[in-house]
Amino acid sequence: MTDVKDMSFEDAIKELETVVGQLERGDVALDESIALYERGAALKARCEAKLKEAEEKVAKITLGEGGAPAGTAPLDG
Repeated sequence: MTDVKDMSFEDAIKELETVVGQLERGDVALDESIALYERGAALKARCEAKLKEAEEKVAKITLGEGGAPAGTAPLDG
């Protein structure tokens, strides 16, 4: 199983959808449900972090002459 911190947004959201589906069906044992819930919480946090990172990058895009993107500004600047 891939470590959540190493997953791309797309991989994390896909697995999160799978986890939610399994939990909604309710056809897993209690111990497995708890493990799935914990995995789902970690996947959700990863997705939120990746979205925030992307939003910050988009917000920091700098424009050059003619309004064309010229690069990005430092996130802390």
